[in-house]
This record gives sequence, structure tokens and C-alpha cells, in this order.
Amino acid sequence: MMEVPSHRRRQRMGLGAALFNLLLALLWAGTSVTAREAVDRVPPLAVGGIRFGLAALFMLLWCRWEGVSIALRRQQWSPALVMGLLLFLQIGTFNWGVAWSNSSHATLLVNTYIFWVAAVEHFLMRTVRLTAVQGLGLLIAAGGAALLFLEAPAAPPPAPQTVVGDSSPPAADVAPAPMAAVSARLNLRGEEPLDQVTLAGDLMLALSALLLAVKVLYTQHAVRSIPPGTLILWHDMVGTVLFFAVSLPWERWHPDPWTPSIVLALLYNGLVVSGFCFAAHAWMLRRYSASSVSIFSFATPVFGIVLAVLFRGDPLSGWLILAGVLVAAGIALVNAPGVATDVSEAAPSPSPEESPPGSTAMPRSGGGDRGAHDQPTAPSELRASG
Repeated sequence: MMEVPSHRRRQRMGLGAALFNLLLALLWAGTSVTAREAVDRVPPLAVGGIRFGLAALFMLLWCRWEGVSIALRRQQWSPALVMGLLLFLQIGTFNWGVAWSNSSHATLLVNTYIFWVAAVEHFLMRTVRLTAVQGLGLLIAAGGAALLFLEAPAAPPPAPQTVVGDSSPPAADVAPAPMAAVSARLNLRGEEPLDQVTLAGDLMLALSALLLAVKVLYTQHAVRSIPPGTLILWHDMVGTVLFFAVSLPWERWHPDPWTPSIVLALLYNGLVVSGFCFAAHAWMLRRYSASSVSIFSFATPVFGIVLAVLFRGDPLSGWLILAGVLVAAGIALVNAPGVATDVSEAAPSPSPEESPPGSTAMPRSGGGDRGAHDQPTAPSELRASG
């Protein structure tokens, strides 16, 4: 891609850029809501195939616009295939999890991937040394995520009528958890909520967050050998093939799936989230430091809860509000700019024009870091596809 002058990477973020960053956080927050809408009538794995098929079309145009080659060399096939497999596993578990839970739980749990990344880089890879403030952020957010399980019944609900051989228990067998019994009955409109939370769904979403962290960490390795635009294109295409290869023989469709709301939900996930948000985030990283961009990620779970309450009628319980506050606060602390210390001696991370929203590589001091700043950014900077 075209090299961006270093002075452009050092721009100070003004009010307009800050508001645009919040808009991106709002758009990303809609992922869980529109995914939950889509799995009402479209099988979960098919939703993934449609979403990333649309994203692949967008990325093909993006690569052409940027002048990036889409061809893979022989040694690049392996990381591209691994990325596609990780996409299939992570989005597959996310879509199944959201089908068995609700949008507000999904948006909070999937955003815990940030803390898996930070913990792995600090405790296992030892490439980043977290400060006491960031460690506190991890504990606070973990506590917030744990609170969500207090609202989850132990038994799964009837699965959407999209899977052959489903053996889920009938709805009568599902008893709400005692602490959530009162708050989960009615939403703010005084109605029964559209979506039922279950322990099975929340555990699936937690697994999806862990897989997303694995994908984020692997992306740091993959972008060293493949241009990020090319990598994301092939990751989308490989994932799309896997989604449909598994979906077609095993999932069955609703007899009338193509309602206007379902079509809009799929277009939103494929083109707005995995398309426009990718391009807009990459554009922001070319002009502003990674640390100044990443701090706005705390708003995503907050926006996600608001959208879930407004559009899916999720109940706004005291536990959910507290969990949202804790997760958002934890993200803000982990993303505190300039407080983490990079202790690795690995090769330099990709520059901002080379870093996709599917990776979260930490900048390497003295190398070509994304923000061209001397201070490292927090470990959750770049957006992931989940």
C-alpha cells in the first residue's frame, strides 16, 4: 500500500474525529443485535457464510482500490487457511451463542476477547508487561462478565428450527435463575423479552471470545508475511466456504426466511460492520495514534446494551447494568494509553496502513508501530471481525 507520511500519523484527534470514532463504536455495537435478528430465521452457520461472503466482495473492491495484490504466494497459503478456519470457529460459536442468549449478553461477552489478548501477551507470551492499572482493569472486566452468568438459566432453550436432529429440552423445562427471576420477566416496555438467556448460550459466547483472542494473536503473526488487506480477503473467502460446506448438509432453513428485517440485518453485518467499519477504522489509524483510537472501544459494550434494549427488547436488569459498567471500565483501563510496556524483541509490527481491524498487534518500540509514537498502545487496538 501507499506509504503514509509520519506527520499524518501524529495528528491530534479533534472533536470531529472523536465523534466519528464513537460512531464506529456504535456501528460495531449493532453486530450482536443484527446477528440475533438474523438467526431467528436463517441458520447460524449460514448467517456466517452470508455475512463474510458480502465482506469478501467488499474486501475485493477495497484491495483493488488500494492497489493491493490479491494473489497468494505458496508460503502464504498456510496462514490464510488458518485464519479462515479460526474465523469459521469463532463466528460459528458466536452465532450459535447469540441464538441461545440475547444481544446484550453477546455484546458484553464477546468484548472480553480484549482481556484474553492482554492476559496471554503478559503471562504466556511475555511480549507486553501490563501495569497495575491494566491488571486491575482485567479483574474488573472479568467480574463484570461473571455477573452475566447470574442471569442465565442452567438448561438451554429450544434451538431455532434450523438444525437437523435438535434435541434441546422444551421451553417448559427452563427455569430462570433466582437472582434474575424478577428482572428477566419483563423489559422496559412491560413485555416478555424476545430472546431468552441461557447458560449454554453464554458459555458459547465466552468460548467465541476466547477464539477471537486466538485469532487476534495469530493475526499478529500472519500480517508479517501477507499484506493485511489480502489476508482479510482470503480469511473472508475461506471462512465463507467453510460456513456453507458445513451449513448445507446439516442446517435446515425456515420456510420463509427473507423478511425485510432479516435482509437488512445480513446486509448490515456483511457490508456495514465487516466492510465500512473495516475501511473507516483503517483510515483512522493512518491519521491518528493507535492509543488515541483504541480508548473509544470502551463505548462498544455500552452502545450494545442500549441497542439491545431498544431493538430486541432485552430486559435492563440491575445485574446487566452493573456488568456493562464493569466491562466498559475494564476496557478503558486496559486501553489506558501509554501505560503498558512492550518487552518483546520481535520484529516490528505493521504500520497503520498495513494493520486491519482484525488484528491487535502491539507496537514495537523503535520499529514501525501503527501510531508512530514512542509509547506503546493498549493490547486491544485493532477491531476484530466478531
